[in-house]
Amino acid sequence: MRILLINHYAGSPEHGMEYRPFYLAREWVRAGHQVLILAASHSHVRSTQPRVGPQHIEGVSYCWYPTPAYEGNGLGRVRNIASFCRQVWRDADILARDFQPDAVIASSTYPMDVWVARRVARAAKAKLVYEVHDLWPLSPIELSGMSPRHPFALLCQKAENDAYRDADLVVSMLPKVQQHMAAHGLDLAKLHIVPNGITLDEWDESRQEPVDAAIAAHIATERAAGRQVLGYAGSMGLPNALDVLLDAAAQLQSAPVSVVLVGDGHERARLQARADAAGLRHVRFFPPIPKRQIPALLALFDIAYIGWQRTPIYRFGIAPNKLMDYLMARRVVLHSVEAGNDPVAEAGAGLTVPPEDPAAVAEGVRRLLALRPEERAAMGERGRAFVLAQHTYPVLAQRFIDALRSVGAP
Repeated sequence: MRILLINHYAGSPEHGMEYRPFYLAREWVRAGHQVLILAASHSHVRSTQPRVGPQHIEGVSYCWYPTPAYEGNGLGRVRNIASFCRQVWRDADILARDFQPDAVIASSTYPMDVWVARRVARAAKAKLVYEVHDLWPLSPIELSGMSPRHPFALLCQKAENDAYRDADLVVSMLPKVQQHMAAHGLDLAKLHIVPNGITLDEWDESRQEPVDAAIAAHIATERAAGRQVLGYAGSMGLPNALDVLLDAAAQLQSAPVSVVLVGDGHERARLQARADAAGLRHVRFFPPIPKRQIPALLALFDIAYIGWQRTPIYRFGIAPNKLMDYLMARRVVLHSVEAGNDPVAEAGAGLTVPPEDPAAVAEGVRRLLALRPEERAAMGERGRAFVLAQHTYPVLAQRFIDALRSVGAP
């Protein structure tokens, strides 16, 4: 099969997030398919921006379209989106003729790329696939307060409705979207759920690196003082609800626990200043580390924390990457969430408490600290088994291919 994947924000191991397009594409290539990823040269989620033009990474072909740099979510980002879509639209006939795709996937988070993908698919007589990361415009409306009548929201709504009407296949990472999509015109026979997952390569011990020496030394000191480690690894933004974790840490000052946060994000400086001002002696922040160090870092945690804001948008489900890493590392997870699904509960790999409730988080920590070592080990094994069975990229890539073949792709 020849697969054209349009993802504005696609990344790679060289460039950083988003990783999902690369991991799926690499598995497809390994299975004998041909893949071309179209992406923008500038994305706010990448750590390194690529050079414009073609590139090949581990058998996956990319074409990086030149787009203007931007910061934040203002007009600069809108211009960036418009530039990318306009250029791919212009190249539709060339892509159809030269690459001859059997399937064209629109997967850029925002839904307007479905119009571009539809143009290519029609020219190539290929299957049109709409891949849903988040529900737009509902996500910016519910999470950021955008008016449903804002011109950008109206544009997104038109694109979402067109996607459900015209796509041969809709693939969603979120598992509880059926009612919403049906209300916007989707025939649910087209819908397949393919969540996020992990790549096994990163868990190959020969490819891993020891964790940063400063982090290892700090955790060793905390253990020598009789404290266990509650860890968080990932982005530090408002959606991650880390203020709740700091509030819980204030209630755990006398408990034998140390909180370690590793990562970066818009909120990190404020959170660190807040912890310092509150005198949270057993809370320590560290900068982000390379992905190859993540398994070694997680192995040092006794409990891994992941939290969410209380917001209605999560009724459609969640698909967090870092949770898959926690489970793969056999960590017991404290999950602060209210959502349409709960992988921690499904896996039996930890404890779930209500979101935005510091007292519940603190009590959850106490309960997990009180478990016998063999109980925690059993939870960790269940979490890893859950990921291996359902959330590795070889499994997910095959589910995607099976969904394509169910709608007649060769």
